[in-house]
Amino acid sequence: MTTPLNVLFLCTHNSARSILAEALLNAMAGGRFKAWSAGSSPRDNQQPHPLGLQVLQKAGVSTEGLRSKSWDEFAAPDAPTMDLIITVCDNAAGEVCPIWPGHPATAHWGFADPSEGDAPDSEKLEAFRQTLHLIKRRLDLLINLPADKLEKAVLQTSARELAGK
Repeated sequence: MTTPLNVLFLCTHNSARSILAEALLNAMAGGRFKAWSAGSSPRDNQQPHPLGLQVLQKAGVSTEGLRSKSWDEFAAPDAPTMDLIITVCDNAAGEVCPIWPGHPATAHWGFADPSEGDAPDSEKLEAFRQTLHLIKRRLDLLINLPADKLEKAVLQTSARELAGK
């Protein structure tokens, strides 16, 4: 592969799981992948969750440039063309997505929301750590797929098979 595969991670608010996945894949990709994240309906002035940023930093993953954004940015004509779109929350998986330029492969990798509920921050921090670990494990599998599994014709099947791993 000479050009990286563009991957967009989607969630509802783009503040936790999709942000973790974007930052992790960009840190792990070694030039084979370029990741972004977005939300179907980020709240006004939505920001990445501070506990998510904290676990990324503690894991040695850069948080520079991370921001919550709408998926509309990636459906615009001047947006990068995605090769793979992965929903990481069940709400986003069930929503009607925009028509993506280039008809990218799609997959759903569901992860529980570490920011949900009213648990103390210490418990939520542990939930973020666990979510980071689960996402990293799945991304390890993705980035180590052989080149023939990343070809456009089979990418969707390859990415969907990783959902059960």
